[in-house]
Amino acid sequence: MTPQREIVKQFINNEIPERVPVVFWHHYVSFHDHHRGLTDPDVLARVYQGQKDYIQRFKPDLVKIMSDGFFGHPAMTSRQIDSVEGIKGIESCGEDHPFIREQVKYVKEICDFVNGEVYTYYNIFSPLQYIRLKFEEYDEDFEKFCRLFFEDKEAMVAAGNRIAKDVMCLIDRLFAETKIDGIYYSVQALQDPRADREIHDKYVRPLDLLIMNHIRKYTDNIMIHICGYGHYKNNLDWYADYPAKIFNWATHTENVGLAEGKKIFGGKPVLGGFDNNAGTLLYDGNEDEIREAVFGILDEAGTRGVALGADCTVKENFDPKRLELIVGAVEDYNRKR
Repeated sequence: MTPQREIVKQFINNEIPERVPVVFWHHYVSFHDHHRGLTDPDVLARVYQGQKDYIQRFKPDLVKIMSDGFFGHPAMTSRQIDSVEGIKGIESCGEDHPFIREQVKYVKEICDFVNGEVYTYYNIFSPLQYIRLKFEEYDEDFEKFCRLFFEDKEAMVAAGNRIAKDVMCLIDRLFAETKIDGIYYSVQALQDPRADREIHDKYVRPLDLLIMNHIRKYTDNIMIHICGYGHYKNNLDWYADYPAKIFNWATHTENVGLAEGKKIFGGKPVLGGFDNNAGTLLYDGNEDEIREAVFGILDEAGTRGVALGADCTVKENFDPKRLELIVGAVEDYNRKR
């Protein structure tokens, strides 16, 4: 077992690793292109190459295989949806659709490229997120998802269930045909003041858990990402009993650090600590400031079941030398503890 794989195994098992893992990731194409992998071959070519270049340049402790190009479910990308009737027209694409075949092919190639040297996780969204992301990233309409949700909650959930059929087919084939180690599962609460805990538990949570429980047929190695990209806020307590092995959330947006989060999530492994937004310490801090931040996070959270990373994706121009500073600070922390 490689040293990187060993420390991540220790982290996953909620042990004190020989060195705290350091894990960051970023996108390889624009937000619009996240939805165009099946319609523009150039998009997938850039994603394939970008993922491989990232692995070679950053040499990450674990690889999150980005699903850039596959954010768009075929029922969403084939037509414009602006009404509840459009939501009702969302249908499952079926197990033989390129949406599933091409993702399996892509994940297989990246897993083979990694060759088992580090753990690999594939990015999958909860069913409602596929709808939200199309409306926000591609249509650039940040109100449509919640507007249509509250116009007809049952119709939105029914559409989510039809998308879930395809997501579960994808999971089946990933574990049958690739060497993936786990799933990075991205969820988010409804970003609307009407969406209280009761709404979440009745409409959002069942779809989240449907996919998580399907993954658990193959592995319990689920890293849940409670997405706070763009400063979207989530109530972490709503996710405290989700059956994930690792928890990642927007520590700075939620103002909940790794130590507090570990308590919320029952002492399970946690990953994060750095703000991913432009102009923050991650991009502009000098070596001493980075070192001070690393020491501060680890002094507070400890090193048992802790990995350092960001609240969400870092900018595409993130310098690998910044990663080296963080790894160096972690190694220095180990020597001094």
